[in-house]
Amino acid sequence: MPWLLPWFLCAFGLVLLLLAGDALVKGAVNLSLRLGVPALIVSLTIVAFGTSAPELLISIQAIKDNAPGLALGNVVGSNTANILLVLGVPALLATMHTAECNTRKTYNFMILASVLFIGLAFRGVFDWISGLVLLTGLAFMLGDAFRDAHQHRQACKGAPEEEPEGADPDMPWWRIIVFLVLGLIGLPLGADLLVDNATIIAKTYGVSDTVIGLTLVAVGTSLPELATTVMAALRRQADVALGNVIGSNMFNLLAIIGIASFVGPIAVDPEFLSFDLWVMLGASILLAPFVYLCWNITRFWGVILTGLYLTYLAIVLT
Repeated sequence: MPWLLPWFLCAFGLVLLLLAGDALVKGAVNLSLRLGVPALIVSLTIVAFGTSAPELLISIQAIKDNAPGLALGNVVGSNTANILLVLGVPALLATMHTAECNTRKTYNFMILASVLFIGLAFRGVFDWISGLVLLTGLAFMLGDAFRDAHQHRQACKGAPEEEPEGADPDMPWWRIIVFLVLGLIGLPLGADLLVDNATIIAKTYGVSDTVIGLTLVAVGTSLPELATTVMAALRRQADVALGNVIGSNMFNLLAIIGIASFVGPIAVDPEFLSFDLWVMLGASILLAPFVYLCWNITRFWGVILTGLYLTYLAIVLT
């Protein structure tokens, strides 16, 4: 049936994006380590940027296709989904012992990044000026993370250095090249397929590209974080789960829109200013008791968080 084709191509584009992003991270990490770049720098830069590559490519492609609502919706929707869905669903399976985590500093950065982002949104457009401000914030965040990581490594001198995600000391050169090529070809192709067909679906059902970005695309690009967090919760690694969500949200706000703003101006739909941005900020503030009061994210909170996300989806879609 013809109406199924855009849905199939949209799903195929998403899968291609996720696989290509993973391939690019593996290739770039192992190439950097082979060239003598310290694992610490690789973890803070290449891995972080590589895992956000699908969202970045989607935003850039959406701007080129004159669908800025999809670009902004993807970031705002992903941040909301990361907190309510990505932390809510794993908590339904097993209590997340976040009381053992110390994420106050990075959480404070995330709230500051959210407030900065909302403030810039009230200018009505994310242009190169907004992009410069966001990327300055990103540089400050990375610099602080690098200092903390360096101090931690100095304090633990003599201990074996932890390898970054995707590292394989025995990976041959030909495999590194294959991963890089697959990533560099698959990412733009997947982004093109996803954005084009998401736009077709939006027009077919009479909804805006903003709504598609906030729902279909946002949930799709949050799937890697969801998978990581589910496994972390089952392994009782709550610090990995919470850190993954907070770090992903900061990168979405500062890096993705910051870089995409230089490709073209991103107009801000008034609906974002009156509703979606405040939902994103409210979801972020919901984490405060788990960060500051050391509450565990129990199944009760899993039900609350997941229920809030489903309610949000229902409001957006209607």
